[in-house]
Amino acid sequence: MNNSIYSIITGTGSCIPSRKITNESFLNNEFYDTDGSRLDKTNQEIIDKFEEITTISARHYIADHKVTSDMAFLAAVEAIRTADIEKEELDYVIVAHNFGDVKHDNNRSDFVPSLAARVKHKLEIKNPDTVAYDITFGCPGWLQAVIQADYYIKSGDAKKVLVIGAESLSRISDPHDRDSMLYADGAGAVIIEAKQSSTPTGILAHKTRSDTFLYSKMLHMDKSYNPEFENENAIFLKMNGRRLYQYALETVPQAIKACLEKSHTHLNEIKKVLIHQANGKMDDAILRRLYNLYEIADLPKDIMPMTVSFLGNTSVATLPTLYDLILKGKLQPHSIAEGDLLVFASVGAGMNINAMIYKV
Repeated sequence: MNNSIYSIITGTGSCIPSRKITNESFLNNEFYDTDGSRLDKTNQEIIDKFEEITTISARHYIADHKVTSDMAFLAAVEAIRTADIEKEELDYVIVAHNFGDVKHDNNRSDFVPSLAARVKHKLEIKNPDTVAYDITFGCPGWLQAVIQADYYIKSGDAKKVLVIGAESLSRISDPHDRDSMLYADGAGAVIIEAKQSSTPTGILAHKTRSDTFLYSKMLHMDKSYNPEFENENAIFLKMNGRRLYQYALETVPQAIKACLEKSHTHLNEIKKVLIHQANGKMDDAILRRLYNLYEIADLPKDIMPMTVSFLGNTSVATLPTLYDLILKGKLQPHSIAEGDLLVFASVGAGMNINAMIYKV
C-alpha cells in the first residue's frame, strides 16, 4: 500500500499564568447594563448567577509586567522540548491571537511586529526560511492555524510547524461589564510534523465556516458600559451572549457532523470531544445536540474534558492548553492514547466555526 503524508502533533506546551482570580475578586466591581444604568442586583447575586450559567469559578490573569507574546514564547519552548526537535528546523511559526500585545496600563493593541515575529526572536531562531506570521480568527484562530499548517504539510511546503494560541483577554474586558468575568489569559502551543503512513493518522479532516453576513457583530469592540468611565476613548470586547449561545447550538453540532462525515468517522468512534470553552452549560448543550443528530440518547461518560470552571475563557489558548493538560496527565481522569480519535471544535468572533478530526 502506498504511503501518504499526514500531519501529526509531536509536541505540546502551555502557559497558565500563576495569578488566580476567583469570582470573589469581582465583589467590589460596579456593574452596568447595556443602557448605562447600574444593575439593580447585588454583586453577590450577579456573581452567583454568573457561575450558575457558565460554571466558571476562577480564571488566571497574566502578570502586570508580561504580555501575550511572553506567554506564547513559554508555551512554544515546552512544545519544542516535548517534540524533541531543533528549533531551526521549523518551516513556520504561526501565532493565533486577536488583540496583539496589550500592556496592563494601556489597552491598545500592539501588532507590529507580529507576535509570531516576536516569538521567533525570543526563541532566537536565526533561520530566515522559518516564516513567522499571525492569524486573527476569533476564538477558533488556533484551530484555523492548525488547518493552515496541515495544508502546508500536505502540499510539501513544510515538514515542521509551530502553532501557538495566546491571548490576554483580561486586558480588553470592561470592568463594568459582567461578561468580564468570562475572560482569562493563557497560551498553548503544538508542533505539527509531516509523517508518511500507509494508514490514515493525525489530521484526518477539517471543516470551517464563516457566518459574517448576519452575525459579524455578535462580538465586537465598544465603549465601557459605565457612561462615566475615566477614559472615554477606551474600547472593550462586547458580546451578544444570548444570541451567540443560540447561534452556537444551531451551528457547531452541524459543523462537527459534517467534519465527521468528511473523514468517514462515526461519532461512536470518538474518544474525546475537545471544544472551545466559553460557557460550561453551552458546551454541554452543544454536545447533547451533536449526539441528538446521531439519535444517541446516552452520552458517553467523560467524553468532553472541561477546564472552563477553573481557567475561564482563554480564547485561542483553550484547545491547545486542554490537549496539553490531558497528554501530561494534569486533567484526571481524562487520558488520550495512541489510536484514539478526537474531535477539536471552536466557535467565536466573526462568527467563525471550525472542527477537526484527529487520530492520535
